[in-house]
Amino acid sequence: MPEKYDVIVIGTGPGGEGAAMQAAKSDKRVAIFERYIRIGGGCTHWGTIPSKALRFAIFSTMEAMRNPLLHSAGIHVNPSMAELRASSRSIIARQEDMRQTFYARNNVPVIHGRAKFVNAHIVETPDGTQYEADNFVIATGSRPYRPPNVDFKHPRIFDSDTILDLVDRPQSITIYGAGVIGCEYASMLRNLSIKVNLINTRNKLLEFLDDEIIDALSYHLRDQGVLIRHGETIRHVEGVEDGVVSHLESGKQIKTDIFLWANGRMGNVEDLGLENIGVTPNERGLINVNESFQTSVPNVYAVGDVIGYPSLASAAYMQGRAAAIHLTGHQENCMTLTDIPAGIYTSPEISCVGKTERELTEAKIPYEVGHSQFKSLARAQITGRTVGILKLLFHRETREILGVHCFGENAAEIIHIGQAIYKQPPPNNTLDYFINTTFNYPTMAEAYRVAALNGANRLF
Repeated sequence: MPEKYDVIVIGTGPGGEGAAMQAAKSDKRVAIFERYIRIGGGCTHWGTIPSKALRFAIFSTMEAMRNPLLHSAGIHVNPSMAELRASSRSIIARQEDMRQTFYARNNVPVIHGRAKFVNAHIVETPDGTQYEADNFVIATGSRPYRPPNVDFKHPRIFDSDTILDLVDRPQSITIYGAGVIGCEYASMLRNLSIKVNLINTRNKLLEFLDDEIIDALSYHLRDQGVLIRHGETIRHVEGVEDGVVSHLESGKQIKTDIFLWANGRMGNVEDLGLENIGVTPNERGLINVNESFQTSVPNVYAVGDVIGYPSLASAAYMQGRAAAIHLTGHQENCMTLTDIPAGIYTSPEISCVGKTERELTEAKIPYEVGHSQFKSLARAQITGRTVGILKLLFHRETREILGVHCFGENAAEIIHIGQAIYKQPPPNNTLDYFINTTFNYPTMAEAYRVAALNGANRLF
């Protein structure tokens, strides 16, 4: 007889963790499957944690390189890529150990091995062991899309997972794909004085952002020395002994030391046995779900990157929680996951929540804008982080906050102040909160008061 659980979660990334913890807190008997030896999913081992740790290491190196005291002492900092990545190993280990304690403390066994559906209530591992559950949550994540005409076995051709294994620092790189991952790596590697060609298949960077933020990012990347090529597509990628030649449909040829493919991702659905339960993913391996994260089979849920947009670790965790709340029968407490903040770890960072000017204009909503330039803030002047802007969009008549957009140092942290007010019910979600609240001085949070006063001055 198969071992019986109330809920089985497949995948230990943020989505799986959120689902498992929420279901366990609801007194359900839960088990979680992980096909790899280590828990935490791509977020912990190949994506968010190692890439952000590398970003911080690069940032720290930049600070040291610019420090006149070190120069005067004859100290020069020039670490290898391996040395820059070294700090991420201890961080990953701590993250993994912490998550292991979560499962142990909540009596959730971690079953290592691939889980494959036999039917809508039973999965089995490769050795034939079967497990039964009333409900399942698929949280298997995603991986970089690899087109068949690109030779990823070539030692100079990488995707966003394998680039983290880079040993030697190249002199130049071509990044194909100017989405979030492409822009983050372009910014990160350029900070190491690597020549960067960023090839964008679209006509703008990160088109989901507010136009003013897009312009600021484009200007800053170019000011750093990144060469951005818009509206270009790859015809052929040729790996040679001393580099990689990118052949573009426009006829251009670009040769750099290495090449990074950062154009799209695939859902991890192979060998799940979805065909045995009647769930059909799309051509990119993404699973369609309803607003409660149910697949076409009501007792089988899917969350995180395997369902596509917004493909954020933060969103995946909350989606997992929402799915668990729904499957445990607490529909009255179900979360409606809207207005998820975006955090983009370029240098400087970008973060936003709510509507853009473009969306408000198209919807014919009368709005006004409040700006705060970081260069005018005392805290930014003290720290030398003067590049940036905070932008508040608000309704001209009700003064309700409609969108918050930030470009600059610690933007991903700063955004949450605006998010907290934006998500309040009327009349607590207006510009007046920022005008009438005392902010510590000097802080970056003071940008909200400055932006709010700037916006209020535009009203008549």
